[in-house]
Amino acid sequence: MATDYYAVLGVQRDASQDEIKKAFRRLARELHPDVNPDPKTQERFKEINTAYEVLSDPQKKQVYDLGGDPTSGAAAGGGPGGFGAGFGNFSDIMDAFFGTASQRGPRSRTRRGQDAMIRLDIDLEEAAFGTTKEIQVDTAVVCGTCSGEGAAPGTSAQTCDMCRGRGEVSQVTRSFLGQVMTSRPCPQCQGFGTVVPTPCPECAGDGRIRSRRTLTVKIPAGVDNGTRIQLAGEGEVGPGGGPAGDLYVEIHENAHPTFQRRGDDLHCTVTIPMTAAALGTKVPLETLDGMEEVDIRPGTQSGQSIPLHERGITHLRGGGRGQLIVHVEVTTPAKLEPEQEELMRRLAKLRGEERPQGQFQPGQQGLFSRLKDAFNGR
Repeated sequence: MATDYYAVLGVQRDASQDEIKKAFRRLARELHPDVNPDPKTQERFKEINTAYEVLSDPQKKQVYDLGGDPTSGAAAGGGPGGFGAGFGNFSDIMDAFFGTASQRGPRSRTRRGQDAMIRLDIDLEEAAFGTTKEIQVDTAVVCGTCSGEGAAPGTSAQTCDMCRGRGEVSQVTRSFLGQVMTSRPCPQCQGFGTVVPTPCPECAGDGRIRSRRTLTVKIPAGVDNGTRIQLAGEGEVGPGGGPAGDLYVEIHENAHPTFQRRGDDLHCTVTIPMTAAALGTKVPLETLDGMEEVDIRPGTQSGQSIPLHERGITHLRGGGRGQLIVHVEVTTPAKLEPEQEELMRRLAKLRGEERPQGQFQPGQQGLFSRLKDAFNGR
């Protein structure tokens, strides 16, 4: 071969694609005409572009390594016009007919940023009535040094001289179908159509930097575990100072020591002695609205529920609130003093309950018994 492309880029013949790309970028920064306008340097710049165009394309690289001419598509041992002439570039031919290789114009350096999500822990009272919280978010923001342009102050992006701003380069190859023109992203500007000779030192040409911000979030009344609040435009700024994505705040509700939430209703259990259940009483309860008294009526049985209306969680959509449901659990004394036992015996005698017969009902079936009866058609 007249030209050793590996030597032009200064890499070994077994160099990886990453090593080839790094070598090209290093030489391109040194020999770019905007940096070094010397005519000899410009010729050298064209040589490294040609070498990179061949070695960065797996098919051209294979043709070159086999001793063929990668610029014509003819591999070693293949005759012109035959199946050996460019048959390895069949994908290029299909790309030329269906337009899959060309992106039709330069890519924009400005793109929308990604969405972000943060978890926020709140208490039950805050979920019930709503609140306002301040949160700290680490996201990408527009670089203040270059205002998102990516170029150092006093400089700007320049039109790529390889693709003349089109973002793509064309190549004519020979195949069994004849001459075919294919288009690929420009290797010098990566398809942008422009190059940044002097990147911004603050953001390294990305147009954005990481920063911590403090945001105020309004939490509406009625939110629950997993509720997501969308803050439009508060996510990450895109590359090139592009529009920011959205920030989602996911609510996590802390456990309450007294109440258990089920939907918009609250549940709790109060334990009272059997004398209070028989005679009735009033039990103080600290609700979300303050101290209230729960009225235990005489004759209340264990397992009964007492609803307190409009004492639950505010409905997220629509007015009103859920209920606070108090479950009553009646305890029976396990040990009695002699005087207490005497009083209980007298009470049982007065009520005719010295030898109660009891009322028997069918026992409640377990899960496996119910499944068995269902299969047996009972």
